[in-house]
Amino acid sequence: MRSTTSELNWSGTVTYTAERVLRPASLDQVADTVARAPRIHGLGTRHSFNDVADTSGVLLDLTAVPTDLVVARDRSTATMGAGTRYGLVAPDLDAAGVALYNEGSLPHISLGGAIATGTHGSGTTLGSLSTAVAALEVIGPDGTTSTVRRGDPALSGAAIHLGLLGIVTRVTVDVQPTYRMRQDTYGPIGWDTFTAGVDEVFAAGYSVCAFTRFGDAVSEVLVKSRVPDDAGDVEVPTDLRGAPRLPGTPGDGHHTARDGSVGPWWDRLPHFPIEAVPSVGSEVQSEHFVPLRHAAAALDALRGLADRFRPHLHVCELRTMAADDLWLSPTQGEDALCIAFTWRKHPDEVAALLPDLEARLAPFGGRPHWGKMSSLDGAAIAALYPRLPDFRALVAERDPDRKFASAFGERVLGT
Repeated sequence: MRSTTSELNWSGTVTYTAERVLRPASLDQVADTVARAPRIHGLGTRHSFNDVADTSGVLLDLTAVPTDLVVARDRSTATMGAGTRYGLVAPDLDAAGVALYNEGSLPHISLGGAIATGTHGSGTTLGSLSTAVAALEVIGPDGTTSTVRRGDPALSGAAIHLGLLGIVTRVTVDVQPTYRMRQDTYGPIGWDTFTAGVDEVFAAGYSVCAFTRFGDAVSEVLVKSRVPDDAGDVEVPTDLRGAPRLPGTPGDGHHTARDGSVGPWWDRLPHFPIEAVPSVGSEVQSEHFVPLRHAAAALDALRGLADRFRPHLHVCELRTMAADDLWLSPTQGEDALCIAFTWRKHPDEVAALLPDLEARLAPFGGRPHWGKMSSLDGAAIAALYPRLPDFRALVAERDPDRKFASAFGERVLGT
């Protein structure tokens, strides 16, 4: 079992303060390590931009534990190791004749980490990746494994758990028969035209993403369309809110195909192939969720800060997600617009911007992504999450001695 210290997140902007990082190769090693450690926390694929995954004790990186993919006999679910990366397991699912209903833009992230933090893809009718969870296998403080399954009221609290309930070792997620997709590019769309037709834009395909730098237009819209099982292709519109469909680009070493060609779901839902450098590669990120009914007003409010944004901004991506009932979900209760900023690697400047950015979103109930930069304190977070007291009670029940505690959990959630 490999042991390292002084490790960083993938962008090199967060230094973990844990005493050491262990990379076990088996579930037995994981259980033994958990039973022995006084303080321990799970670590995903390090795509967070804050200390949500850190601890004062041992960090467990599960990416070396075998995936051990098992597709249920009825082909409705698939179970695999929590350290499995979406981009590596997706072709195997496809080969087995099944598919995930959604993926994030980065296929590099692990299922366990994405689920734990409420990470998502895009689609007004699609929930976050956490909503696909049918069961979680969790190693508790004494090193024994328990399973939380759909139908257990605790799953609504345990799905987005931020590592505070134990070490999740295996996840069972919903799957469906495999399918094919195409991805088309539209743009630019004038700002007022876009904000007046947000619902129309995001209803244009199975999964839709838009990009802007808060100027006079939304520069590009990616429309990802499912192809019917009995068809070779699907018809797509020649324009979107007056913006033409562009030639797009074929798949390459950095982007999945955006030229309207038909391919497997796992090579169209993400923006990037697994072998590519994730996103820009030199960046920090912040992301906020507001009710979709407030989309236009929230975007207009942020546009007032455009001159301050631009020196530090690569791009802002706009996505949508369906409402759910998960206790710590940023889309709990209402369909949401996700406003995701990919900033230049200027962490201090971005940190200075965030209080004003979040103040602009406060009237709309803006909730930050758990794994991104935010200035909101525990009191502000508590006001946004009515089920937070229930989550605290679940943590106290499952981990009374706080073996899985983190500074983030104590500071932001009061656990």
